[in-house]
Amino acid sequence: MADINALVDQLSALTVLEAAELSKALEEKWGVSAAAAVAVAGPAAGGAAAAPAAEEQTEFDVILTGDGGKKINVIKEVRAITGLGLTEAKSLVEGAPKAVKEGVSKDEAEKVKKQLEEAGATVELK
Repeated sequence: MADINALVDQLSALTVLEAAELSKALEEKWGVSAAAAVAVAGPAAGGAAAAPAAEEQTEFDVILTGDGGKKINVIKEVRAITGLGLTEAKSLVEGAPKAVKEGVSKDEAEKVKKQLEEAGATVELK
């Protein structure tokens, strides 16, 4: 049996990119994904009910599309929103377009978008 505390410490040390790679590797290994759960729920609802559900999106991704020339302010805001370290936040901002938050409610997505735009960033919701 793995030492759970050691595993938690190792996972906590991962960068955002490493965590994304880990997620993909686990999805491939176990043959699951978040998209598969949505796909399974969709057909059970029936074809006619699936179309309105697609229009009423409940989860949003906040995508940083640019820093608007105010990279330092945007990095500070990304750090405040995500809790990332300086290096990870800088990488996220410089690698735009990138997701800052994924699968959040409409209210939270709008709040995060407003915060980033006030810092000078260009943001879109998906």
